[in-house]
Order: sequence, then C-alpha cells, then structure tokens
Amino acid sequence: MRLGSLIESFLPWLGVVVVVLLGLALLRRSGVALVAVAAPVVAWVCLFGGLLLPEAQAGPRELVVVQHNVSDENRDPAGTARALARPEAGRRPDLIALQELVPSALPAYEKTLAAHYPHHAVRGTVGLWSRYPLSGARAVDVKPRGITESWRRALRAVVRTPHGDVAAYVAHLPSVRVRASGLASAWRDESAGLLGEAVGAERLRRAVLLGDLNGTVDDRGLAPLTSRLNVPERGFAFSFPAAFPVARIDQVMARSATVAHVRTLPATGSDHLPLAARIALH
Repeated sequence: MRLGSLIESFLPWLGVVVVVLLGLALLRRSGVALVAVAAPVVAWVCLFGGLLLPEAQAGPRELVVVQHNVSDENRDPAGTARALARPEAGRRPDLIALQELVPSALPAYEKTLAAHYPHHAVRGTVGLWSRYPLSGARAVDVKPRGITESWRRALRAVVRTPHGDVAAYVAHLPSVRVRASGLASAWRDESAGLLGEAVGAERLRRAVLLGDLNGTVDDRGLAPLTSRLNVPERGFAFSFPAAFPVARIDQVMARSATVAHVRTLPATGSDHLPLAARIALH
C-alpha cells in the first residue's frame, strides 16, 4: 500500500490548490504570502507547464496512434471502432491499440476496422490494428505471480512503417484500488516491472508502448517504464473516468521517438476516454 503513489497520481491537480493560494495572497495584498506561494507555483510550472504549450507542427516522420480501453461492457463495439478510426485533418490513425477485448465483441472490431486496417494482431484481451504490415506478433508475459487463472494482457509486434521498423507493445496492467492509506498496487507494480524488462530487452531501436497502465506517468510504480521510454511532451489528456476524467491512466510512450502531443477523443461506450497521440520518429 503506497500513499505516495496516490498523491503522485493527482499531482497536476495541485495546480488548483496553488491558484487558490495565489488568489488569497493577492486578496490579502500580503507580500509574505506571495513569496511563500511563489515556490509551489514555480515547482508546478517546471513539472507540468510544458504540457500546456501549443501543439507543434507535424513532422515528416510521424505516426498517429490511438489508444483505448474499450471496456468489456461496451454495448456498441462497432460504433466504438468507427469512432476510433475516424479521420481528422484528412488523416486516419496509423495504429489503434485496444484493451478489454472480449470474444463476443472481437468480430465487430475486426469487421469494422478491416477496410482501413488490413493488419491486426490480438493476444488475449489486447489487440493492435495497423495500416502497415505487422510481423512477429506474440504475447508478452506480464502476469503477476499471484494470478493463477489464464491471463494474457500484453503483446508485441513489429510494425513495418515507411520510416522503418517499430516494435509496438500493447498492454493492460492490473487495476489498483484507492484506499485512505494509498494505492493497493502490488500486482500493477509487478506487472509494470515485467513489461519494463521486456521493453528493455527489445532489440529494435524504435519502440512504442500503448496501453491502459492503470497509473499516471508521475506514479513511481510505473518507473520501470518511464525510466526507459519517453512520455508525452504536450497535453494533459485526462482519460479516466470518462464521465469526469481526473487522471491519465491510459498511456502512449516511446523510445527513439518523441510523443509530441496527446489528447483525448470523444467518449465511446467505455468508462475510459480514447487517446490520440502524434509520435515523431527519430
């Protein structure tokens, strides 16, 4: 149980507290209070100010990706698939990563996405759809030792893009439970460690990770991943819960590439919001 992870998951919202304190200091016209508030203001800007900067122009060697936990209770998988594949600014996503794929809904995703995404791979409850050929698709073992039932929630495939091969990982890490004493995250942390080892052993220079990681990039439980991969440079993109998003627990990360911008897409039949991201390949 970790109280630190719980606080880290909501660090961006501390900016609201800082704004309130700054407002009170201005109302009281207190120089001492303004000086005291200056330190947390500077700290917040250093940590999160870059995420507020405008989206940079698209480059010539970019992938557009969509990440979505579609929910195993989604009543409209075909409608969800159409929404995720919808073109924006004249361009459809190059890759679509999905989690919580259940056998009854999988045919709807396959049929709806087939016209624009002729290549796909599914292992267990995670899948990857691609405009470009895929090869070497395989499951990645990220199952915690305490789980005894069948459990396949990560895959790896090579995407043969026009700019060279990219190793793509799709993952769904175990859920955490929020309690007064912190986050009950042992299984999530163990699974993140296994996934981090797999990414660290990846032989291809370029790699991307798309997934519901059940943690924010500020959560130290995801350090095995954030220490190896670049995280988004622009955009907060809070994705969960869909009804009132307070944290981005769905993630897009990359190696030998920059996640230039991440944003949420309109709600689907899931309790998560989809994410769209631009990845600039190095």
